[in-house]
Amino acid sequence: MTAPDPGSRALPGWLAAVVTFVSSGAVLVLEIAGLRLIAPYVGITLQTNTAVIGFALAAIAVGAWAGGAVADRRDPRGLLVPLLVAGGALLVAVAPVVRFAGALLAGAAAGNVLLLAAVAVVVPVTLLSAVPPMVVALQLRSLDRTGSVVGKLSGIGTLGGIAATFGTGFVLVALLPTTAILVGAGLVVVATGVVLWVALRRRAAVRLPGALLVTALVGTGAAVLAPNPCEVETTYHCARVVADPAREGGRTLVLDTLRHSYVDLTDPTHLEFGYVQAVASVTDTLGVPGEALSALHVGGGGLTLPRYLADVRPGTTSRVLEVDAGVLALDRAELGLQTSADLQVDVGDARTGLGREVAGARDLVVGDAFGGLAVPWQLTTVEALQLVDRALADDGVYAVNLIDHGPLSFLRAELATMQQVFPHVALLARAPVVAGEDGGNVVAVASRSPIDTAAISSALAGRLLPWQVITGDDLEAFVGGAPVLTDDFAPVDQLLTPYG
Repeated sequence: MTAPDPGSRALPGWLAAVVTFVSSGAVLVLEIAGLRLIAPYVGITLQTNTAVIGFALAAIAVGAWAGGAVADRRDPRGLLVPLLVAGGALLVAVAPVVRFAGALLAGAAAGNVLLLAAVAVVVPVTLLSAVPPMVVALQLRSLDRTGSVVGKLSGIGTLGGIAATFGTGFVLVALLPTTAILVGAGLVVVATGVVLWVALRRRAAVRLPGALLVTALVGTGAAVLAPNPCEVETTYHCARVVADPAREGGRTLVLDTLRHSYVDLTDPTHLEFGYVQAVASVTDTLGVPGEALSALHVGGGGLTLPRYLADVRPGTTSRVLEVDAGVLALDRAELGLQTSADLQVDVGDARTGLGREVAGARDLVVGDAFGGLAVPWQLTTVEALQLVDRALADDGVYAVNLIDHGPLSFLRAELATMQQVFPHVALLARAPVVAGEDGGNVVAVASRSPIDTAAISSALAGRLLPWQVITGDDLEAFVGGAPVLTDDFAPVDQLLTPYG
């Protein structure tokens, strides 16, 4: 039996380019959107990013290896259409599958993160990654052209990935919900498979897998009907506002899996969360009671503290640095946010926003920025704290909300870092945290000038908040030999223990 001429099996050049471009691009769409899809259930951490990227790379390797091996043994023309339609159908089905699985795998435990990331990316990425090597096998007409054929199609696949990466990250995420992005990408892949079938059906015995087409249609319907924990999908979060049944004006802003802010729409002086009360206790000791302050808020959330300061210290000017415009839109729609000359809100990364601050102008800087349970690492370093110090007046105070559990390695490292920049540092925390028996929210306070710890302790007691103020030798003992965080070394996610 004579082997078929490779040239007779080749796809038209334009079709080979389209199939390679689309299949490679779809992989990157899923990699980006998949992270957003699982975030409401396991949060956004370095581990979450690592799991999605790692599983995607593993699936790409397995798919490319298997696709190339199979193409050496069988006519790829009979496999490409089923692979494309199956890969597209699974892209469509990823959203409902993850939504249902996420309800069972919620929580930041490593096992949950790994399982949900695997569910989101492994199978569709493996199938789609098998397509490019099969296309290469079809296009090779002689060994003399191996380099040009492989190079050209590899370049086209890379361009597809680049286009998908920039298009998804810069455009689609801002315009469409994650479900719509995945369903749309999946349907494009399915449509590419149908076009390929039309082109091949007269030249080879290629069947159009009707069952997979039905799967894609059913998956589209399931994606629409699947439970969605998001009220609003912002650029960075799955966000919703929950009414407090015990308090008429009470509203909780939930971002992904965490309660980020509590706002009382009728009483801005009602502070629900303990750490907010602790920060307010610090602000109450600044200057003359009731006197206006100049404040910078690193992280916005529900803007609870700016509202509080505006009420108890009329005339206070606050600038809020919030990276997520969608959170601010939700604040305006459901939490009554109104900006003014006294309340300025800037959208953008807080580190760059700190760099634009006028030196020595702020009486107060409040840190309350989080990506999941971790403060974004670029806000924890010596270099970042030097920008905070630069923004503060000589007697200005920096108060930052931090979260840690277990051995409190991140908390100790951040306190050590603050001590490198500020001559005066204090820790506000519950006694079990200081004793190493518990974790949770704490507040660290720093200044160039001596901190009025007695006044802060009195303010905490006035709020019946069972927190201590730790300074001096006690703080040194607590910090121990913790590392100092810098822009060159800031393993925040690795130091942090998310839950006790």
